[in-house]
Amino acid sequence: MAASADGLTGSYLHWRSSRLGLITDGLEQALLLGLLGPVADQMLLDIGCGDGALSAVLARRGARVIGLDADAAMVAAARRRAEREAIPLMLLKGKGETLPFRRDAFDVVLAVASLCFIQDAAQAIAEMARVLKPGGRLVIGDLGRCSLWAMQRRIRGRLGNPVWRAATFRTATELRSSIEAAGLEVTAVRGAAYYPPSALAARMLAPADGWLGRATTFGAAFIAVASAIFNKNSVVISGMTVPSNSAIPSD
Repeated sequence: MAASADGLTGSYLHWRSSRLGLITDGLEQALLLGLLGPVADQMLLDIGCGDGALSAVLARRGARVIGLDADAAMVAAARRRAEREAIPLMLLKGKGETLPFRRDAFDVVLAVASLCFIQDAAQAIAEMARVLKPGGRLVIGDLGRCSLWAMQRRIRGRLGNPVWRAATFRTATELRSSIEAAGLEVTAVRGAAYYPPSALAARMLAPADGWLGRATTFGAAFIAVASAIFNKNSVVISGMTVPSNSAIPSD
């Protein structure tokens, strides 16, 4: 998606300034922050950080944030944000399937709306587990499959939109299974944005979003799964079980 990065940056700004975007982003961010819990003084990796909006929020909450994105233009946009807002962020270009960090490097790993664009999702989740410290927390927020938003995005992809043509939408069950297969224990599954992609619908239905998010993920445009790694006797990487004392290089 490198060729469309500048367009994506502009799309983020337009989305966040719209009524629908303000409501939806607010609900999703509140859900993620609730699942993350306190982050002060913790090493936190934000995979697929985009222009750094959520990384900046977490840094202001006291986390020591490293943001990673596969697109150099997104990393550049995040750096501009960090400079503009005077926020200490370390920002790197890299892929979720091959994280450039040693094992047990982070207290918290976060991946929001990025797994759906990674070709080898299982490898990416295994990498997230590898770089988590024992007792560390992983929160994945992704685009749900069973929603009107996903239907609209799939249609746009079939009509030639390069962003949505490359996306893979998953159910909560599929996300949970992939996370558990990497050796993590799922602690919470929540949904957000149960309304159709309409500002009027968002204003009317947003007050019920929290209740729906705790009751079901069916119909949710956004699904968040929190997990933790309590036992690092072994981790699964590319289908192989690697003992916890293995020295895995950062590159």
